[in-house]
Amino acid sequence: EVQLVESGGGLVQPGGSLRLSCAASGFIFSNYLLAWVRQAPGKGLEWVSSIASDDYTSYADSVKGRFTISRDNAKSTLYLQMNSLKPEDTAVYYCRVGGHRGQGTQVTVSS
Repeated sequence: EVQLVESGGGLVQPGGSLRLSCAASGFIFSNYLLAWVRQAPGKGLEWVSSIASDDYTSYADSVKGRFTISRDNAKSTLYLQMNSLKPEDTAVYYCRVGGHRGQGTQVTVSS
């Protein structure tokens, strides 16, 4: 059974930083493309970033240059380093693999 558990969210001021983690189990972590998606209040799911099994990364234009995705295959953990956070980054952040996603972690950017 695929399990994805996100953590690291919280309340941060504009310009601040957070690091999200996603602990994964139930599949061969190193073989899969992994992604972060988010859902802002009243809006649909938005793709944020992906990292392939060969560590190739891609980012939405809205976060490029501010967010960094990475993976630790030995720990089966996905990360999202978020810098220079803006109020519009406020959302529930989910990690995703295939058709599975976790329960999410809330990120709130507010002064």
